[in-house]
Amino acid sequence: MSDFSSLALIVIAVSTALMALIQIGALIYGAILARRVNRLADRVEREIDPFMAKVHEMGDQASHATKLAAAQVERADQLTSRLSQRAEETLDVAQQVIITPAREVLALVDGIRAAIARRHENDEPSGGPSAEASSEPPADSRDPSVAPKPGGDKDEALFIG
Repeated sequence: MSDFSSLALIVIAVSTALMALIQIGALIYGAILARRVNRLADRVEREIDPFMAKVHEMGDQASHATKLAAAQVERADQLTSRLSQRAEETLDVAQQVIITPAREVLALVDGIRAAIARRHENDEPSGGPSAEASSEPPADSRDPSVAPKPGGDKDEALFIG
């Protein structure tokens, strides 16, 4: 059995050596593969770096454009508010300068008309044709406790406001 034992021992030694060689080859191949993967990663990084720089630059430009747009919107808002404020001030001045004096002049003209009409009523003879046609008593003979009719022309002529 010594031959068989020696033969078995030789087969075991050869197979162990063969397995060791296979494992060494796998380690060498793994190291080569790892180096290739590292070189590929370096190459990808070198090629992507300019692209990423452009992406960052575009992001910075977009941020700058957004800031400029926000500033323009703020200026437009301020301009609109100033414009509306000035329009209100202009309308107020126009009302004070044009409308108020015009109302006062119209009220004065109406007052003069009413005074002329009253004087005209007082100047007419009491027995004249207009006195017979008129159903109202003369202005002096009216009862002061009786209020004038609402909507009368004389009341409107004297109204200021």
